[in-house]
Amino acid sequence: MKFSHVSLVARDRDRLADFYKAVFECEDRVERWTMSGEQVSKGNGVPNSKIYAAWLSLPGADDQFLEVLQYEHFEDRPTPAVNQPGLGHLCFEVEDIYATSAAILAAGGAPLGEVTDLGTPQSPVLCVYLRDPEGNVLELEQR
Repeated sequence: MKFSHVSLVARDRDRLADFYKAVFECEDRVERWTMSGEQVSKGNGVPNSKIYAAWLSLPGADDQFLEVLQYEHFEDRPTPAVNQPGLGHLCFEVEDIYATSAAILAAGGAPLGEVTDLGTPQSPVLCVYLRDPEGNVLELEQR
């Protein structure tokens, strides 16, 4: 058994996928495509599913990837809170936490917390929480 991928459901697949490409240097693994039909609906339990999909490589991951899906018809929900049960956040280890934070904000993301050191004096670990353009929670870590 091995871990395969994380999936984000987006209001706008291309905008969100392009955000992850621009900020985190992800790349399209395959050409973006559309899925629909009885088998798709049977598998996900959503009647009459039509899904626009993008698979993005993740930096530092060989086989695992980020899947960004946009359903033609979706159920909107409130922006998730950091401490709400369910998928909590995606975390990226970065070289420059301040530059990456600025890139997230410039690309349509939003701040949540402030850069803080959760390490020790001998081994600092800077971290901060932000949101991507769709409101998903991101954590950045700089060792």
